[in-house]
Amino acid sequence: MIRAIPSNASDNIYCTLLAQSAVHGAMAGYTGFTVGPVNSRHAYIPIARVTEVQNTVKVTDRMWARLLASTNQPSFLNSSEMLPETVQRDH
Repeated sequence: MIRAIPSNASDNIYCTLLAQSAVHGAMAGYTGFTVGPVNSRHAYIPIARVTEVQNTVKVTDRMWARLLASTNQPSFLNSSEMLPETVQRDH
Protein backbone atom coordinates (compact mmCIF):
# COMPACT_ATOMS: atom_id res chain seq x y z
CA MET A 1 0.00 0.00 0.00
CA ILE A 2 1.41 3.38 -1.00
CA ARG A 3 0.23 6.47 0.84
CA ALA A 4 1.19 10.13 0.91
CA ILE A 5 -0.15 10.64 4.43
CA PRO A 6 0.70 8.88 7.71
CA SER A 7 -0.93 5.51 8.20
CA ASN A 8 -3.45 4.78 10.92
CA ALA A 9 -4.43 1.65 12.86
CA SER A 10 -6.83 0.32 10.21
CA ASP A 11 -4.09 0.66 7.56
CA ASN A 12 -1.81 -1.42 9.75
CA ILE A 13 -4.45 -4.15 10.13
CA TYR A 14 -5.24 -4.15 6.40
CA CYS A 15 -1.56 -4.36 5.40
CA THR A 16 -1.03 -7.21 7.87
CA LEU A 17 -3.99 -9.08 6.37
CA LEU A 18 -2.64 -8.58 2.84
CA ALA A 19 0.84 -9.72 3.87
CA GLN A 20 -0.45 -12.83 5.63
CA SER A 21 -2.64 -13.71 2.65
CA ALA A 22 0.32 -13.33 0.28
CA VAL A 23 2.50 -15.56 2.47
CA HIS A 24 -0.22 -18.21 2.72
CA GLY A 25 -0.60 -18.22 -1.07
CA ALA A 26 3.15 -18.54 -1.60
CA MET A 27 3.42 -21.33 0.97
CA ALA A 28 0.56 -23.12 -0.81
CA GLY A 29 2.66 -23.08 -3.99
CA TYR A 30 0.92 -20.33 -5.92
CA THR A 31 3.01 -17.95 -8.04
CA GLY A 32 2.18 -14.97 -10.25
CA PHE A 33 -0.63 -13.70 -8.05
CA THR A 34 -1.59 -10.81 -5.84
CA VAL A 35 -4.07 -10.70 -3.00
CA GLY A 36 -6.98 -8.37 -2.52
CA PRO A 37 -10.65 -8.04 -1.73
CA VAL A 38 -13.15 -9.58 -4.15
CA ASN A 39 -16.83 -9.44 -3.16
CA SER A 40 -15.92 -8.64 0.46
CA ARG A 41 -13.56 -11.63 0.71
CA HIS A 42 -9.80 -11.81 0.29
CA ALA A 43 -8.74 -13.79 -2.75
CA TYR A 44 -5.69 -14.77 -4.78
CA ILE A 45 -5.85 -12.83 -8.05
CA PRO A 46 -3.65 -13.78 -11.03
CA ILE A 47 -1.40 -10.90 -12.11
CA ALA A 48 -2.49 -11.42 -15.74
CA ARG A 49 -6.10 -10.81 -14.68
CA VAL A 50 -5.19 -7.63 -12.82
CA THR A 51 -3.34 -6.15 -15.81
CA GLU A 52 -5.91 -7.06 -18.50
CA VAL A 53 -7.68 -3.69 -18.54
CA GLN A 54 -6.35 -0.23 -17.74
CA ASN A 55 -8.45 2.19 -15.76
CA THR A 56 -8.20 5.84 -16.70
CA VAL A 57 -8.15 8.67 -14.21
CA LYS A 58 -9.61 12.03 -15.15
CA VAL A 59 -7.21 14.51 -13.59
CA THR A 60 -9.75 17.29 -14.14
CA ASP A 61 -12.43 15.45 -12.14
CA ARG A 62 -13.67 16.56 -8.72
CA MET A 63 -12.75 13.20 -7.17
CA TRP A 64 -9.11 13.68 -8.25
CA ALA A 65 -9.13 17.16 -6.68
CA ARG A 66 -10.43 15.63 -3.43
CA LEU A 67 -7.65 13.06 -3.48
CA LEU A 68 -5.01 15.74 -3.96
CA ALA A 69 -6.51 17.82 -1.15
CA SER A 70 -6.70 14.90 1.28
CA THR A 71 -3.08 13.89 0.66
CA ASN A 72 -1.73 17.48 0.57
CA GLN A 73 -0.25 16.95 -2.89
CA PRO A 74 0.16 19.85 -5.32
CA SER A 75 -1.79 20.00 -8.56
CA PHE A 76 0.37 20.40 -11.64
CA LEU A 77 -2.53 21.45 -13.88
CA ASN A 78 -2.54 24.94 -15.32
CA SER A 79 -5.65 27.12 -14.93
CA SER A 80 -7.05 26.18 -18.37
CA GLU A 81 -7.16 22.50 -17.34
CA MET A 82 -8.77 22.99 -13.91
CA LEU A 83 -12.44 22.65 -13.03
CA PRO A 84 -14.37 25.87 -13.77
CA GLU A 85 -15.59 26.29 -10.16
CA THR A 86 -12.03 25.85 -8.86
CA VAL A 87 -10.69 28.54 -11.19
CA GLN A 88 -13.45 30.97 -10.14
CA ARG A 89 -12.87 30.32 -6.44
CA ASP A 90 -9.11 30.90 -6.69
CA HIS A 91 -9.37 34.24 -8.51
